[in-house]
Amino acid sequence: MARIVYSMLMSLDGYIAGPDGNIGLPVPEEELHRHFNEDMRLTAIALCGRRMYETMRFWDSPERDTAAEVERDFARAWRETPKIVFSTTLRAVGANARLADDDAVAMAGSLKAQTDGQISVGGAGLAAHLARAGLIDEYRLYIHPVVLGGGKPYFQHGLSLALTPLGTERLCQGVTLLRYAPA
Repeated sequence: MARIVYSMLMSLDGYIAGPDGNIGLPVPEEELHRHFNEDMRLTAIALCGRRMYETMRFWDSPERDTAAEVERDFARAWRETPKIVFSTTLRAVGANARLADDDAVAMAGSLKAQTDGQISVGGAGLAAHLARAGLIDEYRLYIHPVVLGGGKPYFQHGLSLALTPLGTERLCQGVTLLRYAPA
């Protein structure tokens, strides 16, 4: 049985994107990038909301092959990871991705039972939907020492959770990883 993990970079004040919708967080440097590369390689399936998928499509681009080695490594891991994109507005998705407009909770529950390893969740809206259904096994908050002052929060407004700490890790660029499981 797989573990469903929701992880995102976020600002110190709890936002994954700024008020204008742009990420607004520092770009991961090589050492931090390597951390995310390894996490992507451990992902058996990536579940994405539409906006997160559209942001991550950047890594599908063949131009990534001319980037730094650490970026090429992430792009390869992203392209090799099967993705399910939940959207009612998209009509097509890229290679190694499947479009789903049906019940995300039922599909995630089924995938969790049928998959070994880690299933990642990308996108605050999708994560909130799965959290309300009790499907998320771990929350990873990668906190950058940056204040965005508003925007899209890591935890969707109105979502109430009791969590148990699993650990803390200090990473480069001043990033702190906080790990939690549902209580």
